[in-house]
Amino acid sequence: MATLYCQYKALNAVAWRKCEPVVMEASADTTTITTSPCTLAGRIAFVTGGGSGIGRACCQVLAREGARLVVTDINLQAAKHTLTLLPGGQQHVAVAMDVSDRRSVEDTMKSAQDQCGAPPSLLVNCAGVSTFASILDDDSWQKIIAVNLTGVFLVTQAFARSLLENGRDSKGAVVNIASILGKTGFAEMSGYTASKGGVISLTKTCAAELASKAIRVNCVLPGLIDTPMTAAVGEENIKKVMPLITLGRSGRPEEVAEVVAFLLSERSSYMVGACVEVTGGYGM
Repeated sequence: MATLYCQYKALNAVAWRKCEPVVMEASADTTTITTSPCTLAGRIAFVTGGGSGIGRACCQVLAREGARLVVTDINLQAAKHTLTLLPGGQQHVAVAMDVSDRRSVEDTMKSAQDQCGAPPSLLVNCAGVSTFASILDDDSWQKIIAVNLTGVFLVTQAFARSLLENGRDSKGAVVNIASILGKTGFAEMSGYTASKGGVISLTKTCAAELASKAIRVNCVLPGLIDTPMTAAVGEENIKKVMPLITLGRSGRPEEVAEVVAFLLSERSSYMVGACVEVTGGYGM
């Protein structure tokens, strides 16, 4: 049986960080396996909820990898602030968009194509809202479902239509930001957990339908991450969760964003309908 080994050199660690090809050779023959670079140079990435938290971190990591960003958020000023944090600032665009409003989504997608000269081929659905309330008196259900679930559907639909209308050969990739709570549930978060469970199912359905059209769809399930949304749930609730996290700490937005960048890149070319947990061990 052929024994595979890596050619380890001092520069390998640097090459890995830069996402340059890493070669493996089989000693029994001349087979060479070369990984695809993770660079996103020349790609246009459309990010919802890009004004803060995980969405902003995704914009920063994708821009680092060479993508041109369309940063969307319900808060235009927050989206514009994200632009100031990105390399190559002039090439990126910030737009106000309400993901729960079909007209807003369709108009923004068209505007993105017009401003960038081509439709986005990468999509990160990150916009989301959350509240804590007992199921007995929770009146926020409709709003949470509209943003967290219907929003993902509307943006994905507009994205796929725009990309496919541009030509059958256009490849695309979508990453939806769900939540580990979509699998585990959590007391007094009925709307949020139900919406994120729906995103998981919607991801798999979209993946099954769009793969044949050269659009890969996957999702990420973050755990407790240091974001403005997490801070809003209160210190008491955070203390309840912390002992359940194997690593004993909350995650950083960029730790989620790095996984998103991988799923959007050709390094994940055989991943379709996958739901990747980034939780520090919570919910295992």
